[in-house]
Amino acid sequence: MKTIVIAEAGVNHNGDLKKAKKLIKIAAKAKADYVKFQFYKTENLVTKNSITANYQKKNFKKEISQYKLLKKYELNEKKIQELINVSKKYKIKFLSSVFDEESLEKLFSLKIFDIKIPSGELNNYPLIERIAKKAKKIFISTGMATINEIAGALKILKKNKKIKKNLFLMHCHTDYPTKIKDVNLRVMPFLHKKFKVRIGYSDHSLNNSVGIAAVSLGAEVIEKHFTISKKLLGPDHKASLEPKELVEFINCVRDTELLLGSSIKKLSKNEKSIKKIVRKSIVAKTIIKKGQIFSNQNIICKRPEGGMPPKLWNSVLGKKAKKNFIKDQRITL
Repeated sequence: MKTIVIAEAGVNHNGDLKKAKKLIKIAAKAKADYVKFQFYKTENLVTKNSITANYQKKNFKKEISQYKLLKKYELNEKKIQELINVSKKYKIKFLSSVFDEESLEKLFSLKIFDIKIPSGELNNYPLIERIAKKAKKIFISTGMATINEIAGALKILKKNKKIKKNLFLMHCHTDYPTKIKDVNLRVMPFLHKKFKVRIGYSDHSLNNSVGIAAVSLGAEVIEKHFTISKKLLGPDHKASLEPKELVEFINCVRDTELLLGSSIKKLSKNEKSIKKIVRKSIVAKTIIKKGQIFSNQNIICKRPEGGMPPKLWNSVLGKKAKKNFIKDQRITL
């Protein structure tokens, strides 16, 4: 099954529509399935005196309120519509994280029904209830969440029976970048078994091996932040992939899908041809006269196959030769 790759542009457009459009082009060129932005109205999302996270302070290089930070990167409905149109132009699906009910309804009015529920909104039941009623495909991240919190959100989402097959629970660790010791991918099979939903991974690490391992453990969706340049000023750029890195990451995911193959043990075309050369047959070790007894001294197993296989060795021992055999001639009874 092809892994859904979400290229997370997030707020890496820095409030610049041209940069946002360029990010869509980069994601499409890298052959991601979705390009994702964040759609919110700052007034509905955060109080004016709310502080920023440590990683945001570090990456932004100055003290700034969360309100001012988010306001700077806010995209209005008109800009979102433009980005949807650009996504269609580059033939990549548009996805958005949504943080408030007003923004959600605007997405629905723009015919966007694939919705991402970010980790911070996992306990926002009023928002989740609205999403559950109309969304067609839902990705929900679980950063900072307890098992009980995940269960509560899924209970609401599963009320919409139609969404069950298109609901993806995204394992996630909320730190930018995520340290390898905090990734904890083995929880994904546990979440899949416990909640009986499709699983994915929202990857905030800087290591391609994490995405590879996640796919190996059953992730049907991989989400990865990317940027035009890590040198840009902003909260998420340093924990994001640059264009060439995004291409490399997606190629790694696709290679992993191929190498995982299927649960069926089957021979490839090349194996079948090589098998004829490297498998062995029972042949005469020396000249064998008619009537002579086959023994460990006069027969041997040698390449290629085509004669009696070595597994019939014990059936040959002790039998009489019915004709003469020269050295290396395949034995027949």
